[in-house]
Amino acid sequence: MNNNSQSLRLLLLQIRDQPRVREEELASFVDYSGLTHEQIDVLNVFDTPDFDADILTGYDALLVGGASEASVLEPDTYPFVQTSITLLQHCIEHDIPVFASCFGFQLAVLALGGTVTRDTEDYEMGTLPISLSEIAANDPVYAGIQDGFPAVSVHKERTTKIPHNCDLLAYTQACIHSFRVRGKPFWAFQFHPEVDRATLIERLTIYKAQYTASDSHLDEVLASAVETPESNTLVRNFVARVLLAEAQH
Repeated sequence: MNNNSQSLRLLLLQIRDQPRVREEELASFVDYSGLTHEQIDVLNVFDTPDFDADILTGYDALLVGGASEASVLEPDTYPFVQTSITLLQHCIEHDIPVFASCFGFQLAVLALGGTVTRDTEDYEMGTLPISLSEIAANDPVYAGIQDGFPAVSVHKERTTKIPHNCDLLAYTQACIHSFRVRGKPFWAFQFHPEVDRATLIERLTIYKAQYTASDSHLDEVLASAVETPESNTLVRNFVARVLLAEAQH
């Protein structure tokens, strides 16, 4: 990544309450973006549930992370859900680059008028192969990624229909996994491009009561997990091929 990247500043909209995971998520975005800690600021919605589009002033892009302590389907319980949706709608309207992972993906679906449903059992968990659409081959973030690449995916909520005015980029048999808003610098991922196998093991161990039925179930999931090098290049591709490409024009 060239020296122009040193001038970039990104904001991470974080939906994490557990202190250890807050630190780990930021570190993961830093590592896989190729940027520094000083270039990515954090707004945690558990600390600051009420905010508006002014929070984006001075930033080149918005990152949105995952969540294991909130649901997009419970806006009355988590008031930051609607605030976050409104922020993403502002980004779409004003062409502000967005990279939204997992919970961020679900927020994006709702922001675009789509539907998210909840799985009470048989939900995706661990590392799994992700299929690519034909469009993905010419997408700046996905170009060069091989079909069937492994990625970390742990979620109890999903969407099976691509939102209006979006292009399907990736999917599994169970659900939509990635799309881009057509003509906008806005990418969403149900899987976790910023998470690798080691981090998956750490996170699932922390949240095992929420996702696994027993210690043996956890052990089974972790034993089947594989490394996810191609998935982990997507954040860096977004920085290099979208943010720096825009900066050069």
